[in-house]
Amino acid sequence: MGKRVDDLVARLTKGAGKTAQILGSLSDDQWQRVLYTEPLVWTARDVAAHFLSAEEALLRVMQDVASGGPGAPEDFNYDDFNSDEQTRLTGLPPRRLLTDLVKARAATIAWVSNLGESDLDRHGHHPALGDITLESFINAIYGHQLMHMRDLQRLLA
Repeated sequence: MGKRVDDLVARLTKGAGKTAQILGSLSDDQWQRVLYTEPLVWTARDVAAHFLSAEEALLRVMQDVASGGPGAPEDFNYDDFNSDEQTRLTGLPPRRLLTDLVKARAATIAWVSNLGESDLDRHGHHPALGDITLESFINAIYGHQLMHMRDLQRLLA
């Protein structure tokens, strides 16, 4: 691995640990606390489901970009995607979401670990950020979870 890949792997690993620590410490009541009301009402549990679905979907998009594909469709509607994914994952309890999220992040880290430095410069369409490099995709995964975790910590403070 090169330095940029190493740095991305370290960032993803750090973020996964922090997310697991915070979500793993939530009580049953805290899992049900409403974190967002727009565009959908999301509890802490729903945010964990969102992390899982985003991690899995973004890995597929990044793999497409790395193989020379365009990434997410230009007309991708992430609000619709998020709503559909919440429905798909509605039956999973919080602890199962955490277990699956750890596995999904491990798959992302394993894939990123095998990238070459030049792969990081490939461009593709991110569902929310538009045309960006693969390196930016990977950084966005870290930043996305960090943003939501900060919101959750503020709610619980």
